[in-house]
Amino acid sequence: MVEAFTTLENQLKTIKSWGFSNADITDNSDGACLGAAYGFTSLASLDANPFDLKRMFDNAGLAISSVCAHAELLDPTVPWRYGTAQIIKAVKIAGALGIKHVITSEGDPKTKFGKKLTSSQAVFAIAEKLYEPLRLAADMGVKILIEPHGHITDSVIYTEQVLNECNSEALGLNLDTGNLWLGGGDPIEYIRKFGNKTEHVHWKDLPAEMEALRGKMFGCGMAVIPLGTGVVPVEEVFNELVKMGFDGYSTFEIAGEDAVKKSLGFLKELAGK
Repeated sequence: MVEAFTTLENQLKTIKSWGFSNADITDNSDGACLGAAYGFTSLASLDANPFDLKRMFDNAGLAISSVCAHAELLDPTVPWRYGTAQIIKAVKIAGALGIKHVITSEGDPKTKFGKKLTSSQAVFAIAEKLYEPLRLAADMGVKILIEPHGHITDSVIYTEQVLNECNSEALGLNLDTGNLWLGGGDPIEYIRKFGNKTEHVHWKDLPAEMEALRGKMFGCGMAVIPLGTGVVPVEEVFNELVKMGFDGYSTFEIAGEDAVKKSLGFLKELAGK
C-alpha cells in the first residue's frame, strides 16, 4: 500500500479498514527520520524499541507478518548501503517480537564493482553478506527468506546455488509472483523446485505492456493493477501453492485502494473454489 505524506499509524489504520488482519514492517532504515518525526512519512526505524512497533500494530488491530529487509548484496559494503548490518537489526526486531520471517534479496547492483561480478562471484557475495545474519537468525528462532529481486534470485539455478552456498536451516524463500515473472523466471517451476522452502508469498500481477521488459528488469516495488487482470499466471500459482500445502503468510505488494480490494476479492474467490 502506498499513501503519501502520512504516518505509519495512519497506514496501519487504513490497512485494517480495508479488511486485513496482518501487515509487514516494510519501509525502514537505521536511526532517526525527520519525516517520521514530523508526521509526513511512514518509515519505521530499525533502531526503535521493537515493542513500540508492536504496540502500534496492536493498536490498529493488526499482527506483524514479517520484517522486510531488502538489501543491496552485490555492491560493496559501506555505511549508507542497506546490507548485512540492517538485516541483522531486522532479525533482532523479529526475534524480540516472535516474528517468524525477515525477508531480503540481493537487488540490482548499482556500482561498477557489482555489475562486473560473475554469477559465481555474485552467489558468493550474497552468501558472505548473509553469513552473520543467518547465524543470528538461527540463534533467535527466525528465518531469513530471500526473494526473487535480481538476476541471481530470479533464476532457479542460481537460487539453488545460493541455498547450497549458505547451507543454513535459517534460510528459506519468499516467492514474489511479479518479480519472478518479470525477471524471466517461471513461478510454477519455482514452486515445484522449492516448494518446501517457500514460506511467504508477495502477490503482484503485471500489465501486458511489461512483457517487453521481461528478462531485462529485475523486480518492481508495487503492482498497479488487481490480481488476475495481467499477464502473471496468478491463478495457476495459487493452485500450485495449494497443491504443495503452502500455509504461510501472503502479502499484497499492490498500490491503490481499488486494486488492493479487488485483489483481495480475487484470492478469496480462488480460495472458495
